[in-house]
This record gives sequence, structure tokens and C-alpha cells, in this order.
Amino acid sequence: MIAPEERLAATLARLILDPAAPPARHIAVGAASPIPAAACWLVKLMGHPVRLSLLHRRSGNPFTEGTRELFDLTGQGRIDLFFLGGGQIDGQANLNLVGTGEWPGMGVRFPGSFGSAFMYFMTPRTILFREEHSPRVLVEKVDNISAPGVSPPGVFRRGTAQALVTGRCVFRFHPERARFSLASLHPGETVESVREATGFAFDVPETVPQTPDPTEAELALLRGRVCDEMIETYPEFCRRVWGRSRAA
Repeated sequence: MIAPEERLAATLARLILDPAAPPARHIAVGAASPIPAAACWLVKLMGHPVRLSLLHRRSGNPFTEGTRELFDLTGQGRIDLFFLGGGQIDGQANLNLVGTGEWPGMGVRFPGSFGSAFMYFMTPRTILFREEHSPRVLVEKVDNISAPGVSPPGVFRRGTAQALVTGRCVFRFHPERARFSLASLHPGETVESVREATGFAFDVPETVPQTPDPTEAELALLRGRVCDEMIETYPEFCRRVWGRSRAA
């Protein structure tokens, strides 16, 4: 039995290794991101020469002053790939991490923008990730823009979204027309079920493949060495997904 989290981690790993995208030599993972972290460890333990900077790793974290150093590295062009999500994400890849309703978003409050706009602008590749795929998350237009998906001509930014991975599917983002297209469907999903759960319009190719299952080798790594690397930082995730706990 393949856990949904394993499928998502393997899917993110394939996007990281996408040969059509700029190389991901140095990847950073922010707070509370166990599935992106699992994807990054999977890539590294498969033998690919990537450097990982995991902000919430309790040991082996390269930063002594946390996010200030992350922002410094990103500003210098030394972070190639980052992951972002949002309380709301719209069809132009705009993110809302503030809250719902008119500014200052006092309807439903989200965690806050923090460095999302800076990272979105200054990182060559951003993979958007949100497990929940529903009309309340994937909206036609976000209530407040914490980080814009595209910028007007003349505004400097190194990159934008590469893709959006959810619990139902994978979307590719096309910044030249500020629009998503459906790239693959997770098992059990159809184009119609994804449309019903998505608040924004998106393009659909003639044929939409199913999201591939993790390979046996990927599953072995996820359940073994990847879990070993993650169990200190994400003990509850490792217990829930892989049934493993830290040694006493």
C-alpha cells in the first residue's frame, strides 16, 4: 500500500529533477514541510549532488541565525529551489498567507507572509505545494496577495512557480500567460473531479496522464534512510506515515 504522502514526496522529487528546469543544486525547505523535506532527502539519497538547507532540522542545520542567513543566500543567488504554499492560491499563482476578507484579512487568519514574497521573487524555481485541494484553497482570486505569481515588465525577479502539487493532481504553471495547466491526475481522480474542486480555470491537454506511483527503490528509501534522516525533526510525521518512532 502506497501512502498518499509517499506519492506526493516522489512526485515532488521528480519535479526537482525535471531536466527541462534550471538545475537545483541548493534546495531550501522552510518550516513545517515534512513532505517537501522527504522529497529532498529522496533526491539526495538517490545519489544526486544537491545541497539541502532544512530550516527546522535540529541537528546538521547549516544556519546559525535561521532565516536571516537563508534570505542572505537567496539574495546572493545561492538558493536554486524553494517550496511555498498558501491559505489561498489562485489561477495566476498568487499566494495568500495573510487571511480572508478585505485587508488586513481578518476573516480567517493565516500564518502570515513572512519571507514568501522575497523567496518567490529571488529563487529561480518555486514549487507550490498544498495537500488540501478544495475551492476554499484554490480560489479564482486570492483575497490578499502575499506573494505574486507574476510581475509586470521591468520588475526584477529571478523566477516564479514551476508547478503546483496538491492531494489530487499536479499543475504546471506557465508564467508567460499566468495560467496553470493540468499535468497529471493522482489515482482515483478525473479531470471533472479536479474541476469541481478547483476555484480557478486551468488548461487541459488532450491526454492527461496518471501521476506515477513511487518505484520500489523510492519506497525503500522513503521508508528507510529518508525516515532515518527525518525522524528527529518530524517524529509525528514518521510515526503516522511509516509507523516508526525515535529510539529512547
